Amino acid sequence: MSTPAEESAKIETLEEIKKHSHPLIAIVILFGGMTALLFAIGLSISFGAADIKLATVWTAVFNFNPESTSHQIIRDIRMPRVLGAAMVGSCFAVAGALMQGMTRNPLADSGLLGLNAGASFMLALCFAFFPGLPYMYLIMFSFLGAGLGVFIVYGVGSLSRGGLTPIRLVLAGAAVSALLGALSEGIALYFQIGQDLAFWYAGGVSGTKWINLQIMAPWIIVAMIGAVILSRSITLLSLGEEVAIGLGQKTKTIKLFGMIIVLVLAGTAVSVVGAVGFVGLIVPHFTRLLIGHDYRWIIPCSIVLGGLLVVLADLAARMINPPYETPIGALIALIGVPFFLYLARKGGKEL
Repeated sequence: MSTPAEESAKIETLEEIKKHSHPLIAIVILFGGMTALLFAIGLSISFGAADIKLATVWTAVFNFNPESTSHQIIRDIRMPRVLGAAMVGSCFAVAGALMQGMTRNPLADSGLLGLNAGASFMLALCFAFFPGLPYMYLIMFSFLGAGLGVFIVYGVGSLSRGGLTPIRLVLAGAAVSALLGALSEGIALYFQIGQDLAFWYAGGVSGTKWINLQIMAPWIIVAMIGAVILSRSITLLSLGEEVAIGLGQKTKTIKLFGMIIVLVLAGTAVSVVGAVGFVGLIVPHFTRLLIGHDYRWIIPCSIVLGGLLVVLADLAARMINPPYETPIGALIALIGVPFFLYLARKGGKEL
């Protein structure tokens, strides 16, 4: 049974969370972000390599004619890639937010901790040994690859003296990502599948099809609902494991379900867009800066802002040097690398 002093400390902790939470700003971000996301999706569908009139674009969306080539371009190429970009951005952002909350590591990101590299490595194995594998199986192998990546990173990181620090974990992630990347390239050279894998290395949503969205949507919806349900516990866990246990949280169960959700989100996203990093680093930090440390608001806002970031990056990727496309991963890295260096300079502390 808790002593009066411990009960007082718990109440103070909860009051501290409430004091640093800004629900009004979060509501504004949610509605403003959703409006901006819908506008960005509309803008992204309207522009592309083929010069199609705006009226034709919207006719294709709301009154599709399967015999029109322009309508086919809109329906079969632009719409799935834009919706795929929004879903993938949300996946990476929520995965990053969960990892940062559970590990109390502000540098945690699926790209920096080896999850994306692990999923890409598993995709390389699939292309080499099981060519023509259905997309559903590719997603499953991506989950396994993401799990393999994070297992090796935490295994390597825990070998260091002094335990896991944010910087050590990122260094272990960089080493493991380099190893898995080299192995993937070796497999690509040996089995002559470099052209197939080039898409995943560069990162892009140009190959997204409706069937991909249909298969990945149920996984993502379930994972997002799980993340929202866990959000209160993640908030308490982000204050420290002892505090969370003191407040009655089953920390091991929370971490287990949280990590399963992260693997599903990261694995699904990599199976579509490739190893795009930094989305899970930039979006949660930006969200926390605006609305505080309450994950009940961070998770929903990250869903919206993550989707918005990748949709805008995809639009920019097509507009910079048309008709050629710039890899999304390179564009997001232009923001992500300086941001990561800034965080690393602060010793991995929060903004």
